[in-house]
Amino acid sequence: MFTFLVKRLLQAVVVMFVISLVAFAIQDNLGDPLREMVGQSVSEAQREALRVKLGLHDPFMVKYGRFLKGAVHGDWGTSFIFKKPALEVILSKLVATLELVFGASLIIVVLSIPLGVYSAIHPRSFLTKCIMGASIIGISVPVFLTAILLMYLFSVQLGWLPSYGRGETLNLLGWDSGFFTWDGIQHLILPSVALSSIMLPLFIRLVRSEMLEVLSSEYVKFAWAKGLDKKKVWYQHALKNTMLPVITVGGVQIGTMVAYTILTETVFQWPGTGFLFLEAINRVDTPLITAYVIFVGLVFVVTNTFVDLLYGVINPTVNLTGKGA
Repeated sequence: MFTFLVKRLLQAVVVMFVISLVAFAIQDNLGDPLREMVGQSVSEAQREALRVKLGLHDPFMVKYGRFLKGAVHGDWGTSFIFKKPALEVILSKLVATLELVFGASLIIVVLSIPLGVYSAIHPRSFLTKCIMGASIIGISVPVFLTAILLMYLFSVQLGWLPSYGRGETLNLLGWDSGFFTWDGIQHLILPSVALSSIMLPLFIRLVRSEMLEVLSSEYVKFAWAKGLDKKKVWYQHALKNTMLPVITVGGVQIGTMVAYTILTETVFQWPGTGFLFLEAINRVDTPLITAYVIFVGLVFVVTNTFVDLLYGVINPTVNLTGKGA
């Protein structure tokens, strides 16, 4: 386990270095940040002086070296627009995004596992055909269209749920969250459902296919031959091994949802990191854009490492080090 952790840590450092290099390389092609920072009345000489002060004319390797030196000490640059450290700005919006991702993940877990297992156990039933048909539709419909349809139906037509914003929040033990108020939960429902629509159909089909494969394996056939109760075979023997690849894919998709909340947050005006990233692009806030891309890369690296460790805990026979017995 220790060897695995060391190897993954070294891999993470290399991956983060590549991500930071790519993120920093594209920022010079995003436009002129001074366009949003200063007004039309500022002269060209003043603009040029500000460019020199911000180091915008420095060679790429000079700017990148300066960024790496600061990043080692926790300084990921200062946002041109917010006049604050870029990492601080991202973290201030992260709680809202994590709420949205948690709500979507909860919907995915609660629905995909029982529906996928049922579809595998009863592959020819009418309900299974409905579930598979609905999953195909879910995969085909883009998330922004789902979000607009949900908003139109439940907010505009029925008036059951709010259509935008985060709602009322409550600070509990230093965590300012909408989960602690009824208004916050109401505001969270539609964005969470919309975001979950990206992954839910995929997870239903993944659970079903893995469960079907496990049910056809030799050890399950042996369990049937021993006369074990069908529920014990399904839920104790088959389901446990079904969840291994699902957990692996799930860990990666959590990072994906953090990165791709942009469309959902834009439609519902949700004040999270995705909406912040879109604002940073529109206003050419290059330090904030670079910090966001690196931060999302860090989320992927951390979640993948955690999933690998969890994989070994669930199934101790998995060889994390990759060495032979």
